[in-house]
Amino acid sequence: MNTQTDLELFAKILHDDEKAFSELFNRYYSGLCVYAFQFLHDDQKTQELVQEVFVQVWVKRKEIQVHSSVKSYLFRAVKNQLINWVNHQKVEQKYLEMIRSEQEQLQPGQYFLEVDLQQKIEASVEALPPKRKEIFKLSREEGLTYREIAEKLEVSVKTVETQMGLALKQLREDLKEYRHLLIGISIFQKYF
Repeated sequence: MNTQTDLELFAKILHDDEKAFSELFNRYYSGLCVYAFQFLHDDQKTQELVQEVFVQVWVKRKEIQVHSSVKSYLFRAVKNQLINWVNHQKVEQKYLEMIRSEQEQLQPGQYFLEVDLQQKIEASVEALPPKRKEIFKLSREEGLTYREIAEKLEVSVKTVETQMGLALKQLREDLKEYRHLLIGISIFQKYF
């Protein structure tokens, strides 16, 4: 039976001992998840949040100083992550409310202009060569990074960059009559 104290494990973690890190993770992961779940009420978010705390412990292990209780440090770190998450949710909610408010204030003519623009964008995207269109949609509609697209399509990141540059150039050309009218409209910003 292993009887290392938390502080002994943490001292080993400071010296890059992955086994000690795994031991500490196994000791506290479940308890930290139970604690975080009381606030999040979402298993996936809870697990992500607690895992992020452990990732930060490993990444910042040389900077972290724990003198008395590793357990207290971990629970405090989870609490801080929860506070950050709540603050992020508030900012996100404010942003969504602002977007909704802007949409409600659209002038009738602007609404039809947006609908027309959306149709023009879709037509322009559909007219792109097949591989370029696929890369563009993975980036703009699915939100993948260039690296993720490159891995998914088994091409180089440079190829993705080139194809995206060509796609954006073509879309800008196809939609140049709309640029001066719609700089602030969200559908326009999504693509450019």
